[in-house]
Amino acid sequence: MAVLAESGSNPDVDLLYDINGLAKDAPHWFDRVMEFVGEYGLLLAMVLLVLWCWWGVRRRGGEEAAPSVAALVWAPLAAGIAVLVNIPIRGFVERPRPFRDHQGLDVLVSGKDDFSFVSDHATLTMALGVGLFVANRRFGLVGIGLALLEGFCRVYMGVHYPTDVVGGFALGTAVVLLLSPLAMALLTPLMRAVERSPRVGLLVRRRTAPGVPVLPGARRSAESGERDLAA
Repeated sequence: MAVLAESGSNPDVDLLYDINGLAKDAPHWFDRVMEFVGEYGLLLAMVLLVLWCWWGVRRRGGEEAAPSVAALVWAPLAAGIAVLVNIPIRGFVERPRPFRDHQGLDVLVSGKDDFSFVSDHATLTMALGVGLFVANRRFGLVGIGLALLEGFCRVYMGVHYPTDVVGGFALGTAVVLLLSPLAMALLTPLMRAVERSPRVGLLVRRRTAPGVPVLPGARRSAESGERDLAA
């Protein structure tokens, strides 16, 4: 395929230079921070956010615990599927990294010899963020915000065009939402079976202490203010 956005007059390239140009004016230590955050930090933050959401769902329990945990399990599965889908896309488009076609970029991380479109990091983080949103809107909004920051970091680092990032966002979102009905139909019964298991049921819902009555109506009322299941 022809290389996308080779001309410096292309808005995609102009935005690349504008964002990456911030790295030239920033202190060296800040660039090192952005390198770590964009390469590893935000991915780790997304994983911790998913675990935090799972812990809250597990503690609250209730009838919706199994569907919520199923949605949380779907988030990383969808991210992995999206990255696999990206493999043939990259091979078909064959878009070189921006620093190979454009001079004067401040590249903060070396060793990027593969193709550029679409960004794996943007795909992963947005898939996790949207997957979180399916399970819990509050956590999902935070996750989507982190994904947007990841996209900015990838352009700031000089390793992706803005359209690489936008393509990753679109791919991650599409995989999560299009396959979510099928995934939830398969994962929710599985999580209900896990919940009933005396050995691994704690992964879905915390056990109630002996002698402490559970009031379904009160539990549902408490959950309604804290949890918002989108699917």
